[in-house]
Amino acid sequence: MGKRLLITLALVGLTACQTQSPEAATVSTQQAVPASMKGVEARQLFGEHAHGSRQDASPYGAYSKGCLAGGVTLPETGPYWQAMRLSRNRNWGYPETVSYIQDLSRKAAAQPGWSGLYIGDISQPRGGPMLSGHRSHQVGLDIDIWMRPADNLNLSVAERENISSISMRRSKGAYVNENWTPQHHEILKAAASDPRVARIFVFPGAKVKMCNDEKGDRKWLRKIRPWWGHHYHFHVRLNCPKGAKGCVDQKAPPQGDGCKDAEKWVQDILSPPPPDPNAPKPKPRKQLKMVDLPRQCVNVLQSQ
Repeated sequence: MGKRLLITLALVGLTACQTQSPEAATVSTQQAVPASMKGVEARQLFGEHAHGSRQDASPYGAYSKGCLAGGVTLPETGPYWQAMRLSRNRNWGYPETVSYIQDLSRKAAAQPGWSGLYIGDISQPRGGPMLSGHRSHQVGLDIDIWMRPADNLNLSVAERENISSISMRRSKGAYVNENWTPQHHEILKAAASDPRVARIFVFPGAKVKMCNDEKGDRKWLRKIRPWWGHHYHFHVRLNCPKGAKGCVDQKAPPQGDGCKDAEKWVQDILSPPPPDPNAPKPKPRKQLKMVDLPRQCVNVLQSQ
C-alpha cells in the first residue's frame, strides 16, 4: 500500500518500544522553522498539546520521524477494548488506526477467556517525538496491544494506571512461558492477516512458537517480525494509508515466512556470538528538532 521506506536495521539489545525502532527514516526536511521553535527539542513542542490539530487527517513523514495532522482519539472504553494509561494521553491515531483497533478487538473477544483488548500507546494528539519512551509511534499508525488477556472491560481510570500487562517470555525471550496460549496465536494471526498491517513486532521466542504451531496458511507469518522486548505487548504497525502523499512507508518484510530468521535470533540468545571488537560504539540518542521533521509538522503544531 503506497511507497515504502528504506530502512537501516540496527540490532541493539534494549527493551520493548523504548529501543531504536527498526528503521531509520529519510524524509524531506526543508522547511522554514519559526524562531520560537528553533533550538527546542521537538518532543517538548509536541508534548505540550492536549488535543489534535483541526486539519484533515494525514500522517507526515516516517514512523520514527514525523507527525500527525487531524488525529482522532480511540475512545477510552468500547464494547471490546479499553485504552490503558490514560494519563499519558497517547490514545490518538489516524482514523484508520482507530478502525483497525475496533475490528481486531471484536475478533479478540471471540477467543475463550478474552473480552477484547487492552490498548497501550498509539500516538500523542499531534504525533511527533514523545517526551519519554518510543522513538516510533510518531504518525498515528503504531499500536501497542497488551499480551494480558482483557477479561475485564470495566476497569476504572485508577485501575488502568496501576494494572500491568504480563510477560510471555522465558529464557530471555528464546521461548514463550506458561502464560502463552493458543488464543495469543489466533489474535496475532488475525492482527497480521489484515491487509492494513505492514508488520508486527514480537519477541523472537513468540515468532518461533507461532511458526512451529501454524499448520494452515502461513502467509501471515511474514508480517510477524522478531524484535527485542515486546514480550508484554505486541506492536502493530499499519501501512501508510492510500492517498497520504506525505507518509513514508517502511520497506516491505523479506519474502517468505521469516521463521528461519527468527530461529537464528533464538540461537543467538541461547548461545550469544562473541562481541565484535571492531564494532562501532553506539551513538548517543539524538533528540529530534523541528528541522529534522517534515516541513508540514510546523503547520501541525501551529494549527488550532
